[in-house]
Amino acid sequence: MIHSTAIIDKSAVIGQNVEIGPYAVIGEDVTIGDGTFIGAHATIECARIGQNCKIFSHASIGAPPQDLKYAGEKTIAIIGDGTTVREFATINRGTSASGQTVVGKNCLIMTCAHVAHDCILGDNCIIANCCAIAGHVEVGDGVVMGGLTAVHQFVKIGKNVVTGGGSMVSMDIIPYMQAQGDRANLFGLNLVGLKRKRVPIAEIENIKHAYKILFASHLTLNDAVAKIEEELSSSVYVKDIIDFIKKSQRGICRPK
Repeated sequence: MIHSTAIIDKSAVIGQNVEIGPYAVIGEDVTIGDGTFIGAHATIECARIGQNCKIFSHASIGAPPQDLKYAGEKTIAIIGDGTTVREFATINRGTSASGQTVVGKNCLIMTCAHVAHDCILGDNCIIANCCAIAGHVEVGDGVVMGGLTAVHQFVKIGKNVVTGGGSMVSMDIIPYMQAQGDRANLFGLNLVGLKRKRVPIAEIENIKHAYKILFASHLTLNDAVAKIEEELSSSVYVKDIIDFIKKSQRGICRPK
């Protein structure tokens, strides 16, 4: 059902069984997948919305990036299937740097959260109330950000990381960890998340061992990585950590 007061640009492509609420604005260059709900006063432009999404009232998706270098180039925001965007959340479209901002499948973006231009969020992420994710940030699958977390530009957050509420994240966070504080430090493994995902106990022990080598062995980072590769090369979870470290450009968060 499309409410009579909704404003829909003639270029928009609306799927089947889509509900659009009162005074919603669907601007140019928008595709909305089947079964998606768009709440009252939501604003969407230059976006690809997947199937069975829920976009609540006053959310803004695909608005121009808050970047002074943006010169009106054609870019988009992409929202994966099954994702929920709650009230007053904002997801800006990309800049010429990448051309797009991407939020994965089955994510929950809570009230007043902000996802800036050129960000990439993986699948099954939970971004709690009032989180602020700056431009060009990459967030892995299954990340949970506590409310009021702020993430610096170009930071990378590995898969299955959890951040405590109010964290200020200025450096990369390796996968499977928990981090919190201003500026954020590591506080060990995200054991709850690992167990919920039924990661084998042996693999959790491998991650613990890698953590100790990285942060308690007094080795340089390069030497610690070499030692981990020598001792734990068979672990796919440890490989995720090592690959992440090798690609890090800002440097990684460490324990206090």
